[in-house]
Amino acid sequence: MKTWIPDTRKFAYLNWKQVEALPKDKTLLVLPTGAIEQHGHHLPLATDTLTSNLLLGRALQLLPDDVHIYALETICYGKSNEHIGFPGTMTLSAATYMAVLRDIGASVAAAGIKKLLLFNTHGGNSALNDVMARDLRAEFGLRTFHMSGGAGAKLEGVAPQEGKYGFHAGEVETAWLLAATPELVDTSAYTVNYIARIEDNNVLSPENGAVNFAWLTRDISPSGVLGDPRPATAENGERWIAACAEKAAAALMAAYAYENHYMP
Repeated sequence: MKTWIPDTRKFAYLNWKQVEALPKDKTLLVLPTGAIEQHGHHLPLATDTLTSNLLLGRALQLLPDDVHIYALETICYGKSNEHIGFPGTMTLSAATYMAVLRDIGASVAAAGIKKLLLFNTHGGNSALNDVMARDLRAEFGLRTFHMSGGAGAKLEGVAPQEGKYGFHAGEVETAWLLAATPELVDTSAYTVNYIARIEDNNVLSPENGAVNFAWLTRDISPSGVLGDPRPATAENGERWIAACAEKAAAALMAAYAYENHYMP
């Protein structure tokens, strides 16, 4: 899998004596979580995993050389059952996915390392990462963090409709890959579909509403796209990658420096 993560930041490239010598209370390990699933007619199955490697890699490139922050290998398979029915989608059950995170967390704790950050670029993993961050804290005493790949960055120029409901194979993901892996984007195969419209202001919502309804992609999008990729450009993709990387780098440094959550 293509990656932008520097070799010097790959935990798997260390030997065990180097791991033993790390400052255990300070060292931060980052576990990227992605997916292999349909992304419409124009993007590859690996989109979420590629963007994880891309956004995290670019963030790691911004860090000072002397900080002990390392990336674990990306979990390529996620909880993707919202995309069942589309050929190529690979999905883990919630139980399997959470068990994998639990066992990785156990290994981190066994090495004596105290901090683990879950870096996610697939929406289907988000709720489970939230649960597992708490469970790893409770079971192993790890100081855990979880964040999205976008790190809360403001993406200038995205229309309100796309910003709220263009969350799968829409403009942003397409722009990121146009900037990073243009050979994997079929610009002749764009399709457009939204799960909802912002002007409808319905009580029931597919995401982030007062009352959310469960949905499967095949219920509402024949092509598998949730958004509009047509405005995407490589230039915007590069700007947005840089914005996300800057925010993510700052978040990684905050987690690295974090020592105590208690405030009297």
